[in-house]
Amino acid sequence: MLITLARTFLLYVLVVTTMRLMGKRQIAQLEPFELVITIMIAELAVIPMQDRNIPLINGIIAILTLLFIQVSFSVLSLRSMNFRSFLDGRYSVIVANGVIQEKELRKARYNLEELLEQLRLKNIFDLGDVEFAILETSGELSVLLKSQNRPATPGDLQVNVPDESLPNILILDGRVRSSELRRAKLSEGWLRSEIEKYGAKDTHDVLFAARDTRGNFHCQLKDKARHRAKVQGG
Repeated sequence: MLITLARTFLLYVLVVTTMRLMGKRQIAQLEPFELVITIMIAELAVIPMQDRNIPLINGIIAILTLLFIQVSFSVLSLRSMNFRSFLDGRYSVIVANGVIQEKELRKARYNLEELLEQLRLKNIFDLGDVEFAILETSGELSVLLKSQNRPATPGDLQVNVPDESLPNILILDGRVRSSELRRAKLSEGWLRSEIEKYGAKDTHDVLFAARDTRGNFHCQLKDKARHRAKVQGG
């Protein structure tokens, strides 16, 4: 029993570490060769986990070999465009200048119903609004609307707006993020005075607090603290 638990734990740690070294990707964003390696790693981990007669080292060596192959292929794809095209394939322009490219549809084995479905998922219900639609190697559909159908931007309206950066997340689940306070050049005293305006007695009462690039402060209390503040307020 303990041997099975130890083997399972070791293989779990190995697989998680391997997936982390392979890079941060969602399943839907994996390239074909990455998906194949992911499936193979999962299968190789399950076999020695279920069968104690198979030496654990066999599974470990196989998983590490696949990790080496994946990392090597990734490095080669970064250095060689031809190898990257061979490994990942190339994108397909499904719609060009508002015209559906039938040849590209057939080559990608992508039918019109799939195209319309993907457009609807992007809140585009009229194919006539599309200028370009590109089927990426990951299977994701990138869409550029015709100029008259795109949302107006400040640049289109010739309005100057200040540049924005990431907001400062100052409190998460009651914990003060000191590094964010320093980045924003703020003090804990200032933070406590701000959260008190929302009825918080302490930072532990705060679920989320942040300050945006315009200097606006936003704070949300935890349910218990919010209820307490409501009762005390009357």
